[in-house]
Amino acid sequence: MRSDRSHRIGAEKETHVPAGEGLKETMMRRIVLDRGERLTQKTLSRSGGVDAEIVNAAARIVEEVRARGDEALRSYTEELDGAKIEDFRVSEEEMEMAVAKVGDDFLDAISIAAGAIADFHARQVPQSWFTAQEGGIFLGQQVTALARVGIYVPGGRACYPSSVLMSAIPAQVAGVDEIAMVVPPSVDGTVDPHTLVAASEAGVDEIYKVGGAQAVAALAYGTETIPRVDKIVGPGNAYVTAAKKLVMGECGIDMLAGPSEVLVLADQTAVPAFVAIDLMAQAEHDPRAETYLVTTSPDLPDEVDEALEMLLAEAPRAEVIRRSLTDNGVVVVCSDIVAALDTVDMIAPEHLEIHMTDPFDILGSVRNAGAIFLGPWTPESIGDYIAGPSHVLPTGGTARFSSPLSVDDFVKRSSVLSYSLEALEMDGPSAITIAEAEGLYAHGRAVSLRLQMLLGEEGEE
Repeated sequence: MRSDRSHRIGAEKETHVPAGEGLKETMMRRIVLDRGERLTQKTLSRSGGVDAEIVNAAARIVEEVRARGDEALRSYTEELDGAKIEDFRVSEEEMEMAVAKVGDDFLDAISIAAGAIADFHARQVPQSWFTAQEGGIFLGQQVTALARVGIYVPGGRACYPSSVLMSAIPAQVAGVDEIAMVVPPSVDGTVDPHTLVAASEAGVDEIYKVGGAQAVAALAYGTETIPRVDKIVGPGNAYVTAAKKLVMGECGIDMLAGPSEVLVLADQTAVPAFVAIDLMAQAEHDPRAETYLVTTSPDLPDEVDEALEMLLAEAPRAEVIRRSLTDNGVVVVCSDIVAALDTVDMIAPEHLEIHMTDPFDILGSVRNAGAIFLGPWTPESIGDYIAGPSHVLPTGGTARFSSPLSVDDFVKRSSVLSYSLEALEMDGPSAITIAEAEGLYAHGRAVSLRLQMLLGEEGEE
C-alpha cells in the first residue's frame, strides 16, 4: 500500500483557510489539500528544538549545581519553586502520611494501572543469547540492567502519579538496582500524596524534593545528598529538556521531550464529540500543546468546531484549551486516504488516534507515530493512565526515528566473543588483510603474532 501511496502524491502546494474572510470563523487553523497536493513542514510552521535562551539559562543552573552541589540546589529551589528545603529526601513518615491522605478508590486505581503496566513491559524484557560455531568460535550478547536510574516527574502546582508509574515500572521490570525520583515541591516544601503513593507502588527507592534543570544536574553529576545516576528519564518542561540535552553523555537520557501532541485521523464515520473531546484532552495540558485533525471528510471540521464550543462551556480549563487550539491547532482536509496517511507520517505525532471505518486496516500503513489508538472507544487518556504501554513518547516529529520509553531504555548490551586457536587460524588472515588496508599495523600484528606463535609451536612438535 505504501508504494501506491508514494506515486500518487504530487506537487507541494497548500491552501489555507483562515478565520473570517467570508468563511465561517474556525477555532483551529485549516489547511485544505487538493488531489496531488501534500503538506510541508514550512506550511505546518511547527516549532522545533529548544530555545537558545532557555538552553543558556539551563546551562548556568547545571554548572552551578555541578560546582556547588546541595547549596545550589537549595538556592534554586527557593528562587524558582518558592520552597525552602533542608532535607531533599522524602522521609518514611511522609510516605506513610501520603497513603493516609489518598482515597481507597485511588489506591485501587493505581494498583490496577501498575499491574497493567508491569504486564505489558514484562513482554519486552530482552534476553542474553550465545551461539557456538564450528572451529571453536563462541559469540553472543549479554544483556545487563542499568545499576541506577533517575526518574523525573513534573510537580509543583500539579501532580502526575501516572508519569511515576510509566517511567519507574519499566525500569523495575528491567531489573534496575536503584530507582531515584526527583519531583518539584510545592511552596510549602511538600510533594502531592498521590505522587508519593504512585512511587511506592512502582518500587521507587529514593524520592527527592527538587525539580527543574537543577534536579537534572543533580542526577547527572551527583551532590552531597543525591548520588549520580546512569540514566535520566521522564518528561519535564523546556528547562528540564534543555538540561537533559546538556548532560547527555555524562549520563544517558531517554529523549528530548517537547510539547505534548495528538493527531486524530478521521473519516465521515467519526463521532464529532469524540474527536472534539480528545483534542481538548491534549490541549488542556498546556497552551503549547499541539493538536491535529487530519480528515478525508470536508464536513467533519465544522462539526468538530460545534462540538468544541459545547464541550468548552463546561471545561474548567477552557481558557488554556482554547488558547492551545487557537495557537497550535491544525486541521488538514485531504482529498483521499493516501494523502491523509502521507500527512500523518510527515507530522509523526506523539499520539495518533484513528477514527475511521476500518482502523485495523489503516494500522499497517502508519510508519511514524509514538502510540496508535484504534477505533472510537480508545481515547488517548486510556493510554495515559491504565492500558499498559508507557505514555512517555517521542514528540516534535521524532517518532520518525524514536520509540516510546520501554524496558530497552533500562538495559545495555555487551557483545561477547571467544576464539579458539583453530578459529583464529581460520579467520585471522582476513582480519590481517583488512587491517593492512586501513593502515593499522598493530591491529594486524595482534593477529599475526599469535599465528606465528601457533605455527612455531606446531613446528617444534
